[in-house]
Amino acid sequence: MNASPTHYAVVDQASALATVANACRSFGMQIALIALAFLAADHLTVNAQNVPVLTPQKVKAVRTKQPANSSSDRVLRHAVFFSFKETSNEQQVQGVVDAFAALPQKIDAIIDFQSGTNNSPEGLDDGFTHCFLLTFQNEAGREIYLPHPAHTGEFASTLRPHLKNVFVIDYWGKTSANDQKRELKHAVFFKFKDDADPAEVKRVEEAFAALPSKINSIKSFEWGKNNSPETHDDGFTHCFMVTFNSEKGREKYLPHPDHKAFVEVLKPVLEKVRVLDFWEDGYKTK
Repeated sequence: MNASPTHYAVVDQASALATVANACRSFGMQIALIALAFLAADHLTVNAQNVPVLTPQKVKAVRTKQPANSSSDRVLRHAVFFSFKETSNEQQVQGVVDAFAALPQKIDAIIDFQSGTNNSPEGLDDGFTHCFLLTFQNEAGREIYLPHPAHTGEFASTLRPHLKNVFVIDYWGKTSANDQKRELKHAVFFKFKDDADPAEVKRVEEAFAALPSKINSIKSFEWGKNNSPETHDDGFTHCFMVTFNSEKGREKYLPHPDHKAFVEVLKPVLEKVRVLDFWEDGYKTK
């Protein structure tokens, strides 16, 4: 039998029953032993007619099983930041923003879209002013998006005359039950020293990830390492996305003793930091 485990999603209880029963009749002791193994794992039970049946728990798992290279609670983030030429006026810049915001209606691979202008009080934005956070289900979604005519054609033509610089980081994020109507995103990017000890970098990762349990104004948090196939990362390797529900939340976070203690862990291995904050402006459409 050559069935792959990645094909389990098409199996339901009725077909599983028929398959098990027929296999037992056709293949005898070998399949009976396999059935016994499933029984031991609580994947099968026996009904009143002594026919092996999948347990309800296993039926549910079979229906929802994901391929080995995907995860239902993981999504691919595509964070894009623009700075515009001084000669471009407000109307022209807004035209670029609107053209970008129209892409989710043209490219189904974009499953979420957020956009806003930088409002970080820290002065670590390197001149970037406009922030965009796109979400794909997986790498296949990104592979559809990047060469898509709507992206490389009309939008690129709208953007190109006004673009001064672009910064792009992609990372694996996570789906969240948190669904605030308006979110203040605090996007933090690190470039570590070339001679930074990997153990110390890991310590930084763990220390940052521990902050949500120490600072209650953090409403959601995710982080990941850059995996963008483009060449616009400026050498930054790590992205940390912190979400607040108000400026007051950010005001509590920045001077918080636990945040300051984290910065002390970070300093010895950090080469450069970039920070952009933005209120997502309601373009979310999916």
